Parts: sequence; structure tokens; C-alpha cells
Amino acid sequence: MSFNVIKPQTWQELPNGLWLQEAIEDKLMPWWPKVFGYHMLCMGPLSHALEKPNLPIGREFSLCESALCCLQGEYSRLPIQNGVIDAVVCSMLLDFEANPYSVLRESDRVLISGGYLFIIGFNPLSPAFLGKMLPSRQEKLPWSGRFFTPARVKDWLGLLGYQVVGDERLVYHHLLSEIRGDSIWQHALQAWLPGSGSVYILVARKLDSPLTPIMDRQKVRQPKWSTAPTAGRVKQFRSK
Repeated sequence: MSFNVIKPQTWQELPNGLWLQEAIEDKLMPWWPKVFGYHMLCMGPLSHALEKPNLPIGREFSLCESALCCLQGEYSRLPIQNGVIDAVVCSMLLDFEANPYSVLRESDRVLISGGYLFIIGFNPLSPAFLGKMLPSRQEKLPWSGRFFTPARVKDWLGLLGYQVVGDERLVYHHLLSEIRGDSIWQHALQAWLPGSGSVYILVARKLDSPLTPIMDRQKVRQPKWSTAPTAGRVKQFRSK
């Protein structure tokens, strides 16, 4: 089955886009100083547009399917060799891809061991899902895309051998109207249902070894036991 949707090229194309961008940048700000290395790959124009202050990375590359970025190519077939990227950012990307797991596999291929993977997406278990129930909104951004639950994305990361080190929710709003930061019901929703934010941020690190180590059969210890000193002497004692 074909999957053709309009993909956001700028934050302004999303409802409350600039507000979303600033909220995401605030949440990611503490993470950037922790990312060391030489190369960061920003997949998609929205990833590239994010401000990354205090980022100790030598060079930042952006890759898009159009000519908006310094590299052009498919997200599921990255024109990059194996294990040369220290961090990958995927912002609002998986929701609009036909095969999001293949995008994650390509990200894993180019990442070094211990590298960081930042994933930002829309949470279906949130007020933002209301737009998918309205026919007038189903063909518009962001509701034209598929909303994957954070749990499902974490399952994919687990299959690839990643450890999730950060899991954030933000923007407790349906996005159908202008966001107001002083909304009482938004604060109440955040307090009582903290997992229901319309946007999720997952930060994962590539592990050096599989999650479940295989036990070496040669190192399995045999049970230590010996014959009791009185074994075989029962008849001798009885004859006496």
C-alpha cells in the first residue's frame, strides 16, 4: 500500500509551529552539552532548524529529500558510510515516513557505538489526536501523518540495541487553536496525566553489546558434590 503524505518543510507549516519549536528547544537544551564528537546528522529540515546551543560537535550536517539541506538523499538509504556519526536528530520525521523502522535502522548504521539518537514526534495518546477524528483536519499537517506511540518507538529502539536515557512529554494541547501558556486545563492535564503531552522526545544511546548476553557454555560451573564417606557401608554396619 502506497503512503504519500505532505511532509512539513518548515516549523511554520505546523499549527503553532514556532511555539512547538521553542518548547522542544527548551527541553533539548540540557542534552546538547552531553553530546561529544565530530559529526551530527540532522535528518529533515525541522531537525536542522532547531537551535542547539553549547553543542560540542565539530560539524553539523543536514539531510533532506529536497535541496533545502546540505545533503540530499532518502532517509531510508543514507548516503553516508557506516559508523561515522556521533549523534542523529529526527524531528517530526517518523510520522511522515512509509517505513519508519527502516529510517531508524539507517540511523543505527551510521551511528558510532555510544552515539546519541534524538527522536521527536507526535503522541497519539494526547489531545492532539482529536484532529485525526475530524474529517476537515485529517488531510492537514500534522494529522495527515501517522502518530506512533512512544512505547512503540521504544520497542523499535530496543530491537536495535539502544538504551533510552531520556523520555519527555510536552505541549498539553490539541493544536486545533492557538496555544495559550496560561491555560488552567493544560496545567491540570500536565499534573494529572504527565504522559499525555502531544509531543514526545526520546533520547537513546547505541549500546556496545546486546541487551541479553549469551552465556558461554564452557564457563558454566558443574555442581560440586562428592560421595558421602559412609556410602556403601550400611551392610557392614548391619552385619555387626
